[in-house]
Amino acid sequence: MASAIRIMKETGGHSLKLEGGREILDSIKKVVDAGIPVMGHLGLTPQSIYKFGTYTVRAKEEAEAQKLREDALLLQEAGCFAIVLEKIPASLAKEVSESLHIPTIGIGAGVYCDGQVLVMHDMLGINTEFKPRFLRQYLNLHEQITGAVQQYVTDVKAKDFPSEAESY
Repeated sequence: MASAIRIMKETGGHSLKLEGGREILDSIKKVVDAGIPVMGHLGLTPQSIYKFGTYTVRAKEEAEAQKLREDALLLQEAGCFAIVLEKIPASLAKEVSESLHIPTIGIGAGVYCDGQVLVMHDMLGINTEFKPRFLRQYLNLHEQITGAVQQYVTDVKAKDFPSEAESY
C-alpha cells in the first residue's frame, strides 16, 4: 500500500488501473480505502499476457464469460470508478456495461461500452507490427518518420545540414 501511495505522489498520477478481478480484490479495496481512485481492467490484460500465453479474444467460452461478469460486479462493489473491457465479445461487453452503474471503456470490445480507447502509437501508425482487428489506424506516421530520418541522414552526409543559416 505504501508503494502505491508513493508512486502516486512521485508520478503525479490521479488514479491506478489494476488488471484482474476476484484475485486482486483485496488489493483494490486497500488502494480505494487509502483514497486512491482505481480503474479495473478485465478481459485481455496485457500486463498478465504470460499467464494467458496469447493475445486471443477472451471470454468466448461461457465459464470465462461468467467469471468476467462476476468480476465486473465485484470491481464495482470494491469501489472502482470504471472498468476497461479489452478484447472480449461485443455482446458480452454490452451485457456487462448494462449491468453496471460505473462506466466501461472498451478496447476491442465493440460499440456498447460507455467509452473507447486506442493506444496512440497504434492509432497514429507508429507501431507497424501490431495490427489487431479492433485497431483503426488514422495515420501512417511510421512511413513519414522513416522518410524524415532518411532525409536527415542524407542531408548530414551531403553536408547540407546544418546550413549556414542554421549555424551560429
